[in-house]
Amino acid sequence: MFSGIVEEAATVVALNRNKSNLDITLTCSFVNELKVDQSVSHNGVCLTVVKIEDNTYTVTAVQETLDRSNLGILRPGSKVNVERSMMMNGRLDGHIVQGHVDQTAVCTDVVEADGSWYYTFEYAFNPEMAKRGYLTVDKGSVTVNGVSLTVVNPTDNSFSVAIIPYTHELTNFHEIEKGSVVNIEFDIIGKYISRLMAFRS
Repeated sequence: MFSGIVEEAATVVALNRNKSNLDITLTCSFVNELKVDQSVSHNGVCLTVVKIEDNTYTVTAVQETLDRSNLGILRPGSKVNVERSMMMNGRLDGHIVQGHVDQTAVCTDVVEADGSWYYTFEYAFNPEMAKRGYLTVDKGSVTVNGVSLTVVNPTDNSFSVAIIPYTHELTNFHEIEKGSVVNIEFDIIGKYISRLMAFRS
């Protein structure tokens, strides 16, 4: 379980295919605090640390994860938003993030707004999935590349978010431009409510 408050943008050091799986080796400032079997969010995807060596750590993404996320298009040098799992004795500063990416979205617009930025993302809309809570609502929560954000101007298949300078520099948002592919996770609370409403109707 995560909060969507990214700790930093880790750097991809190496990528290695192991049959259908992808081993991703990264480096970041807290490698020496990690341990094997620990869960870490990578662009919003919960992955398990399988190896720690020479100030790097490795996680493995299975094919299902590669199909649903942008991890399959990573390259050495790519920046990946990372967050360690939430501590239960702390404040929930973002929102409840499972680390289970629902699908990808494409950046369609970036507008600078006097020191901040508005990013617009478009995703494939499925009416049946929307009935199950896979959608965005105005002022609701959404996770983009692991970052907990507030939805602005949602439509059936798009939404915008506002990014402050701190988030822009700390995360890989400063690398996102028109055409960039990002991971999105819809709000789990919305999914539960939609599911309960379906049973009542």
